[in-house]
Amino acid sequence: MKIVTYRRVSTSQQERSGLGLEAQSAAIDAWAERTRATTVGTYTEIESGRKNTRPELTAALHLAKVTGATLVIAKLDRLSRNAAFLLTLRDSGVRFIAVDMPDANELTVGIMALVAQQERQAISTRTREALAAARRRGVQLGNPNGARALRMAGRGNKAATASVKGRANAHAEDLRSVVKSLGEAGVTTLAAIAVQLNTRGMRTPRDAKWHPASVRNLLQRLKTLS
Repeated sequence: MKIVTYRRVSTSQQERSGLGLEAQSAAIDAWAERTRATTVGTYTEIESGRKNTRPELTAALHLAKVTGATLVIAKLDRLSRNAAFLLTLRDSGVRFIAVDMPDANELTVGIMALVAQQERQAISTRTREALAAARRRGVQLGNPNGARALRMAGRGNKAATASVKGRANAHAEDLRSVVKSLGEAGVTTLAAIAVQLNTRGMRTPRDAKWHPASVRNLLQRLKTLS
């Protein structure tokens, strides 16, 4: 079995001292030895558990996708208690194993996401009630720079588009060596390349199976990036 390992600690101090990381590494290494797994990538995240933007985890999921590997973590609660993030993990198409909960699956993560969503809704309800109380006290609410906010939103959409394009370019570059090796092996038609990519468990940037059309897009993107 090929695996991609992911470890996380919440502060740089913990990273420097090794607190948390050593325990996670020991648990993952022991599991990998028992199952005779081969590690193809190791990622370590140093950040607060309240953040949803985790570049190292994103990279780990991406590598697992393109290599057909399984994501392995020491503790499931190391990932996140945020519903949106848990659902992203569930829907990513990446197989995962939590050493502390080896029987966990998409259903387990889905239930955790529902619990997290319930907590989030409770916080939202309390926030609305607090705002309503503030209005009753005559507190002025809202954004006086509404038009400016809309203009900023427009710029945000452009940034989002650029981000999607950047991820697609990075995904294509990750597959460049694979496409090259297939060509050297005589696999050159769009359909044949799609079959090989699917057989190897690799996914499109949108986490779908490969088809001749998506292979054509990949080749065109690689040509543009050359």
